Amino acid sequence: MTTTGKRAIILLNLGSPDSTSTKDVHTYLMEFLMDKRVIDYPWLFRKILVGGIIVPFRAAKSAEAYQTIWTNEGSPLIVLTEKLQAALQKVVDEPVEIAMRYGNPTMESAYEKLLQRIPDLEEVIAIPLYPHYAMASYETAVEYAQEVHKKKKYKFALKFIKPFYNEARYLEAFSEHIRPYLEQEYDHILFSYHGVPARHVQKTDPTGKHCMTSGDCCDVASPAHEFCYRHQCFATTKAIVKLLGIAEGKYSNSFQSRLGKGWLEPFTDIRLEEMPKEGIRRLLILSPAFISDCLETLEELEIRGRETFMGAGGEAYTMIPCLNVDPRWVRTLEGYVKDYAAGDKSMILQKKAPSASKLEL
Repeated sequence: MTTTGKRAIILLNLGSPDSTSTKDVHTYLMEFLMDKRVIDYPWLFRKILVGGIIVPFRAAKSAEAYQTIWTNEGSPLIVLTEKLQAALQKVVDEPVEIAMRYGNPTMESAYEKLLQRIPDLEEVIAIPLYPHYAMASYETAVEYAQEVHKKKKYKFALKFIKPFYNEARYLEAFSEHIRPYLEQEYDHILFSYHGVPARHVQKTDPTGKHCMTSGDCCDVASPAHEFCYRHQCFATTKAIVKLLGIAEGKYSNSFQSRLGKGWLEPFTDIRLEEMPKEGIRRLLILSPAFISDCLETLEELEIRGRETFMGAGGEAYTMIPCLNVDPRWVRTLEGYVKDYAAGDKSMILQKKAPSASKLEL
Protein backbone atom coordinates (compact mmCIF):
# COMPACT_ATOMS: atom_id res chain seq x y z
CA MET A 1 0.00 0.00 0.00
CA THR A 2 1.31 3.44 -0.90
CA THR A 3 1.16 6.12 1.78
CA THR A 4 1.19 9.90 1.42
CA GLY A 5 3.75 10.41 4.21
CA LYS A 6 7.35 11.21 3.27
CA ARG A 7 9.21 9.84 6.31
CA ALA A 8 9.83 6.18 7.15
CA ILE A 9 11.48 4.04 9.83
CA ILE A 10 13.98 1.17 9.63
CA LEU A 11 14.76 -1.06 12.60
CA LEU A 12 18.33 -2.26 12.16
CA ASN A 13 19.46 -5.41 13.97
CA LEU A 14 22.48 -7.72 13.91
CA GLY A 15 21.32 -10.58 11.70
CA SER A 16 21.18 -14.36 11.52
CA PRO A 17 21.92 -17.23 9.13
CA ASP A 18 19.11 -18.07 6.72
CA SER A 19 18.91 -21.57 8.23
CA THR A 20 20.78 -23.86 10.58
CA SER A 21 22.57 -25.65 7.74
CA THR A 22 26.35 -25.55 7.97
CA LYS A 23 26.45 -23.93 4.52
CA ASP A 24 24.20 -21.03 5.53
CA VAL A 25 26.00 -20.57 8.84
CA HIS A 26 29.34 -20.56 6.96
CA THR A 27 28.05 -17.82 4.66
CA TYR A 28 26.78 -15.78 7.59
CA LEU A 29 29.99 -16.12 9.61
CA MET A 30 32.12 -15.08 6.64
CA GLU A 31 30.14 -11.89 6.19
CA PHE A 32 30.11 -11.19 9.93
CA LEU A 33 33.74 -11.92 10.75
CA MET A 34 35.16 -10.30 7.60
CA ASP A 35 33.71 -6.98 8.77
CA LYS A 36 36.74 -4.79 9.53
CA ARG A 37 34.90 -3.36 12.52
CA VAL A 38 34.49 -6.82 14.03
CA ILE A 39 37.98 -8.20 13.37
CA ASP A 40 40.14 -5.16 12.83
CA TYR A 41 43.18 -6.74 11.20
CA PRO A 42 44.50 -5.95 7.70
CA TRP A 43 42.30 -7.45 4.97
CA LEU A 44 44.69 -10.18 3.81
CA PHE A 45 45.44 -11.41 7.32
CA ARG A 46 41.74 -11.20 8.19
CA LYS A 47 40.88 -13.24 5.08
CA ILE A 48 43.38 -15.96 6.00
CA LEU A 49 42.32 -15.97 9.65
CA VAL A 50 38.57 -15.95 9.02
CA GLY A 51 38.34 -17.91 5.79
CA GLY A 52 41.13 -20.36 6.45
CA ILE A 53 40.97 -20.97 10.18
CA ILE A 54 38.01 -19.63 12.15
CA VAL A 55 35.00 -20.26 9.92
CA PRO A 56 35.97 -23.71 8.53
CA PHE A 57 36.37 -24.98 12.08
CA ARG A 58 33.50 -23.04 13.63
CA ALA A 59 30.67 -23.29 11.09
CA ALA A 60 29.50 -26.79 11.98
CA LYS A 61 29.67 -26.13 15.71
CA SER A 62 27.81 -22.85 15.32
CA ALA A 63 25.16 -24.61 13.20
CA GLU A 64 24.59 -27.04 16.06
CA ALA A 65 24.24 -24.13 18.48
CA TYR A 66 21.67 -22.43 16.23
CA GLN A 67 19.72 -25.69 16.04
CA THR A 68 19.20 -25.59 19.81
CA ILE A 69 17.36 -22.24 19.64
CA TRP A 70 15.74 -22.29 16.18
CA THR A 71 11.95 -22.11 16.20
CA ASN A 72 9.25 -23.25 13.80
CA GLU A 73 9.03 -19.62 12.68
CA GLY A 74 12.78 -19.38 12.07
CA SER A 75 15.62 -17.47 13.69
CA PRO A 76 14.55 -16.00 17.06
CA LEU A 77 16.33 -12.71 16.38
CA ILE A 78 14.64 -12.27 12.99
CA VAL A 79 11.23 -13.33 14.28
CA LEU A 80 11.44 -11.03 17.30
CA THR A 81 12.54 -8.09 15.15
CA GLU A 82 9.61 -8.72 12.81
CA LYS A 83 7.26 -8.76 15.79
CA LEU A 84 8.75 -5.51 17.04
CA GLN A 85 8.24 -4.03 13.57
CA ALA A 86 4.57 -5.07 13.62
CA ALA A 87 4.03 -3.71 17.13
CA LEU A 88 5.65 -0.37 16.31
CA GLN A 89 3.74 -0.09 13.04
CA LYS A 90 0.47 -0.20 14.98
CA VAL A 91 1.32 2.96 16.90
CA VAL A 92 3.18 5.16 14.39
CA ASP A 93 2.03 6.63 11.09
CA GLU A 94 5.37 6.21 9.32
CA PRO A 95 5.97 2.94 7.43
CA VAL A 96 8.33 0.61 9.35
CA GLU A 97 10.71 -1.90 7.76
CA ILE A 98 13.55 -3.99 9.16
CA ALA A 99 17.09 -4.69 7.98
CA MET A 100 19.97 -6.79 9.27
CA ARG A 101 23.61 -5.79 9.34
CA TYR A 102 24.52 -9.30 8.20
CA GLY A 103 22.35 -11.70 6.23
CA ASN A 104 18.73 -11.05 5.32
CA PRO A 105 16.75 -8.89 5.00
CA THR A 106 19.40 -6.53 3.67
CA MET A 107 19.57 -2.78 4.00
CA GLU A 108 18.94 -2.38 0.28
CA SER A 109 15.79 -4.50 0.46
CA ALA A 110 14.48 -2.34 3.31
CA TYR A 111 15.14 0.85 1.35
CA GLU A 112 13.45 -0.57 -1.75
CA LYS A 113 10.38 -1.71 0.17
CA LEU A 114 10.00 1.77 1.62
CA LEU A 115 10.30 3.34 -1.82
CA GLN A 116 7.60 1.03 -3.09
CA ARG A 117 5.35 2.31 -0.31
CA ILE A 118 6.46 5.95 -0.60
CA PRO A 119 7.79 6.74 -4.10
CA ASP A 120 8.57 10.33 -3.08
CA LEU A 121 10.25 9.32 0.19
CA GLU A 122 12.20 12.23 1.69
CA GLU A 123 13.67 10.89 4.91
CA VAL A 124 14.49 7.60 6.62
CA ILE A 125 15.07 7.34 10.36
CA ALA A 126 17.17 4.26 11.09
CA ILE A 127 17.07 2.87 14.61
CA PRO A 128 20.06 0.59 15.32
CA LEU A 129 18.82 -1.80 18.00
CA TYR A 130 21.98 -1.44 20.08
CA PRO A 131 21.77 0.60 23.30
CA HIS A 132 25.55 1.15 23.46
CA TYR A 133 28.15 2.50 21.03
CA ALA A 134 30.68 -0.07 19.84
CA MET A 135 32.67 -0.47 16.64
CA ALA A 136 31.39 -4.01 16.13
CA SER A 137 27.70 -3.24 16.67
CA TYR A 138 26.30 0.28 16.49
CA GLU A 139 29.08 1.82 14.40
CA THR A 140 29.19 -0.91 11.76
CA ALA A 141 25.41 -0.80 11.43
CA VAL A 142 25.50 2.94 10.77
CA GLU A 143 28.39 2.65 8.31
CA TYR A 144 26.63 -0.17 6.46
CA ALA A 145 23.39 1.79 6.12
CA GLN A 146 25.29 4.83 4.86
CA GLU A 147 27.39 2.85 2.38
CA VAL A 148 24.32 1.28 0.78
CA HIS A 149 22.56 4.65 0.74
CA LYS A 150 25.53 6.27 -1.03
CA LYS A 151 26.17 3.38 -3.43
CA LYS A 152 22.57 3.27 -4.64
CA LYS A 153 22.39 7.09 -4.82
CA TYR A 154 19.10 7.27 -2.96
CA LYS A 155 17.72 10.79 -2.82
CA PHE A 156 16.08 10.57 0.60
CA ALA A 157 17.93 11.82 3.69
CA LEU A 158 19.17 9.24 6.19
CA LYS A 159 19.24 9.89 9.96
CA PHE A 160 20.04 7.63 12.92
CA ILE A 161 18.72 7.39 16.45
CA LYS A 162 21.77 7.62 18.71
CA PRO A 163 22.72 5.02 21.36
CA PHE A 164 20.10 5.16 24.11
CA TYR A 165 22.01 3.49 26.96
CA ASN A 166 21.22 6.39 29.34
CA GLU A 167 17.93 7.63 27.88
CA ALA A 168 15.28 7.90 30.59
CA ARG A 169 12.41 6.14 28.80
CA TYR A 170 14.59 3.21 27.75
CA LEU A 171 15.92 2.82 31.29
CA GLU A 172 12.44 3.00 32.76
CA ALA A 173 11.09 0.42 30.31
CA PHE A 174 13.99 -1.93 30.96
CA SER A 175 13.77 -1.54 34.72
CA GLU A 176 10.06 -2.33 34.75
CA HIS A 177 10.77 -5.30 32.48
CA ILE A 178 13.20 -6.62 35.09
CA ARG A 179 11.18 -5.78 38.22
CA PRO A 180 8.91 -8.89 38.33
CA TYR A 181 11.97 -11.16 38.42
CA LEU A 182 13.17 -9.47 41.62
CA GLU A 183 10.17 -10.85 43.49
CA GLN A 184 11.81 -14.28 43.63
CA GLU A 185 14.60 -15.10 46.04
CA TYR A 186 18.01 -14.43 44.58
CA ASP A 187 21.52 -13.86 45.83
CA HIS A 188 22.85 -11.80 42.96
CA ILE A 189 21.97 -10.27 39.60
CA LEU A 190 24.62 -10.42 36.86
CA PHE A 191 24.56 -7.90 34.01
CA SER A 192 26.34 -9.79 31.23
CA TYR A 193 27.26 -7.52 28.33
CA HIS A 194 28.64 -8.70 25.01
CA GLY A 195 32.42 -8.45 25.11
CA VAL A 196 34.69 -6.50 22.77
CA PRO A 197 38.49 -6.26 22.55
CA ALA A 198 39.85 -3.49 24.76
CA ARG A 199 41.55 -2.00 21.71
CA HIS A 200 38.11 -1.34 20.16
CA VAL A 201 37.28 0.86 23.12
CA GLN A 202 40.57 2.70 22.68
CA LYS A 203 39.99 3.17 18.95
CA THR A 204 36.67 4.90 19.51
CA ASP A 205 38.17 7.25 22.12
CA PRO A 206 38.13 10.72 20.47
CA THR A 207 40.67 12.01 22.98
CA GLY A 208 43.09 9.19 22.21
CA LYS A 209 44.26 9.10 25.83
CA HIS A 210 41.40 8.35 28.22
CA CYS A 211 39.88 4.90 27.69
CA MET A 212 41.51 1.86 29.34
CA THR A 213 44.26 4.00 30.89
CA SER A 214 43.27 3.38 34.52
CA GLY A 215 41.01 1.18 36.59
CA ASP A 216 38.51 4.00 37.16
CA CYS A 217 38.60 5.70 33.73
CA CYS A 218 34.91 4.92 33.20
CA ASP A 219 34.07 6.94 36.33
CA VAL A 220 36.14 9.98 35.42
CA ALA A 221 34.24 12.48 33.27
CA SER A 222 35.53 12.63 29.69
CA PRO A 223 34.32 13.35 26.14
CA ALA A 224 35.42 9.77 25.44
CA HIS A 225 32.33 8.45 27.21
CA GLU A 226 30.13 9.46 24.28
CA PHE A 227 31.66 6.55 22.38
CA CYS A 228 33.01 4.32 25.17
CA TYR A 229 31.26 0.97 25.16
CA ARG A 230 32.62 -0.03 28.57
CA HIS A 231 31.53 3.22 30.24
CA GLN A 232 28.09 3.04 28.64
CA CYS A 233 27.56 -0.55 29.83
CA PHE A 234 28.44 0.43 33.39
CA ALA A 235 26.22 3.51 33.13
CA THR A 236 23.24 1.38 32.09
CA THR A 237 23.75 -0.94 35.06
CA LYS A 238 24.12 1.94 37.51
CA ALA A 239 20.94 3.60 36.29
CA ILE A 240 18.89 0.39 36.38
CA VAL A 241 19.96 -0.71 39.85
CA LYS A 242 19.18 2.78 41.11
CA LEU A 243 15.70 2.70 39.60
CA LEU A 244 15.07 -0.77 41.04
CA GLY A 245 16.66 -0.10 44.43
CA ILE A 246 19.08 -3.01 44.13
CA ALA A 247 21.60 -2.89 46.96
CA GLU A 248 25.33 -2.51 46.43
CA GLY A 249 26.96 -5.94 46.42
CA LYS A 250 23.83 -7.63 45.03
CA TYR A 251 24.81 -7.01 41.41
CA SER A 252 27.85 -6.96 39.14
CA ASN A 253 28.89 -6.65 35.49
CA SER A 254 30.63 -9.12 33.22
CA PHE A 255 31.39 -9.58 29.52
CA GLN A 256 30.55 -12.63 27.43
CA SER A 257 31.43 -14.12 24.02
CA ARG A 258 35.16 -13.44 24.12
CA LEU A 259 37.26 -14.63 21.19
CA GLY A 260 40.73 -14.42 22.68
CA LYS A 261 42.96 -12.39 24.96
CA GLY A 262 42.69 -8.68 25.54
CA TRP A 263 38.88 -8.57 25.77
CA LEU A 264 36.93 -6.66 28.41
CA GLU A 265 36.80 -8.35 31.80
CA PRO A 266 35.55 -9.96 33.96
CA PHE A 267 34.45 -12.80 31.71
CA THR A 268 30.92 -14.11 32.17
CA ASP A 269 31.79 -17.80 31.81
CA ILE A 270 34.53 -17.51 34.44
CA ARG A 271 32.26 -15.64 36.85
CA LEU A 272 29.56 -18.30 36.46
CA GLU A 273 32.08 -20.89 37.60
CA GLU A 274 33.29 -18.78 40.51
CA MET A 275 30.02 -17.46 41.95
CA PRO A 276 28.70 -20.64 43.63
CA LYS A 277 32.03 -20.96 45.45
CA GLU A 278 31.53 -17.39 46.72
CA GLY A 279 28.12 -18.24 48.17
CA ILE A 280 26.09 -16.97 45.21
CA ARG A 281 23.83 -19.94 44.49
CA ARG A 282 20.64 -18.24 43.25
CA LEU A 283 21.40 -16.08 40.25
CA LEU A 284 19.48 -13.73 38.00
CA ILE A 285 21.26 -12.99 34.73
CA LEU A 286 20.48 -10.68 31.81
CA SER A 287 22.25 -9.25 28.78
CA PRO A 288 21.42 -5.55 28.28
CA ALA A 289 23.63 -5.25 25.20
CA PHE A 290 20.89 -6.95 23.19
CA ILE A 291 17.37 -5.75 22.49
CA SER A 292 16.27 -9.05 20.92
CA ASP A 293 17.01 -12.52 22.23
CA CYS A 294 19.47 -14.32 19.99
CA LEU A 295 22.20 -16.97 19.96
CA GLU A 296 24.24 -15.14 22.59
CA THR A 297 21.36 -15.00 25.06
CA LEU A 298 19.34 -18.13 24.30
CA GLU A 299 22.22 -20.55 23.73
CA GLU A 300 25.29 -19.02 25.34
CA LEU A 301 23.61 -17.76 28.52
CA GLU A 302 20.35 -19.67 28.87
CA ILE A 303 21.75 -23.09 27.95
CA ARG A 304 25.53 -23.15 28.39
CA GLY A 305 25.59 -20.52 31.12
CA ARG A 306 23.04 -22.47 33.14
CA GLU A 307 25.06 -25.66 32.75
CA THR A 308 28.22 -23.89 33.94
CA PHE A 309 26.59 -22.25 36.95
CA MET A 310 24.58 -25.26 38.10
CA GLY A 311 27.53 -27.55 37.48
CA ALA A 312 29.66 -25.38 39.76
CA GLY A 313 27.20 -25.76 42.63
CA GLY A 314 24.47 -23.25 41.83
CA GLU A 315 20.92 -23.91 43.01
CA ALA A 316 18.78 -21.58 40.88
CA TYR A 317 19.53 -19.80 37.61
CA THR A 318 17.03 -17.41 36.00
CA MET A 319 17.67 -15.82 32.63
CA ILE A 320 15.77 -12.54 32.21
CA PRO A 321 14.71 -12.16 28.55
CA CYS A 322 15.69 -9.18 26.44
CA LEU A 323 13.17 -6.39 25.94
CA ASN A 324 12.04 -8.04 22.68
CA VAL A 325 8.47 -6.82 22.16
CA ASP A 326 7.74 -5.59 25.68
CA PRO A 327 4.93 -3.01 25.31
CA ARG A 328 6.94 -0.51 27.36
CA TRP A 329 9.80 -0.79 24.87
CA VAL A 330 7.41 -0.35 21.95
CA ARG A 331 6.10 2.81 23.60
CA THR A 332 9.68 4.01 24.04
CA LEU A 333 10.37 3.61 20.32
CA GLU A 334 7.06 5.26 19.56
CA GLY A 335 8.19 8.19 21.69
CA TYR A 336 11.46 8.55 19.78
CA VAL A 337 9.61 8.61 16.45
CA LYS A 338 6.89 11.00 17.53
CA ASP A 339 9.30 13.36 19.28
CA TYR A 340 11.35 13.58 16.10
CA ALA A 341 8.26 14.20 14.01
CA ALA A 342 7.36 17.03 16.41
CA GLY A 343 10.76 18.66 15.85
CA ASP A 344 12.82 17.22 18.72
CA LYS A 345 16.19 16.16 17.26
CA SER A 346 17.86 15.36 20.59
CA MET A 347 17.83 11.60 19.94
CA ILE A 348 19.46 11.89 16.50
CA LEU A 349 23.12 10.90 16.09
CA GLN A 350 25.20 14.01 15.45
CA LYS A 351 28.68 12.54 15.08
CA LYS A 352 30.52 9.23 15.08
CA ALA A 353 33.67 8.01 16.77
CA PRO A 354 36.96 8.48 14.90
CA SER A 355 37.71 4.75 14.62
CA ALA A 356 37.04 4.60 10.85
CA SER A 357 40.35 6.34 10.18
CA LYS A 358 42.37 3.94 12.30
CA LEU A 359 40.55 0.64 12.00
CA GLU A 360 43.15 -1.89 10.97
CA LEU A 361 46.13 -2.76 13.13
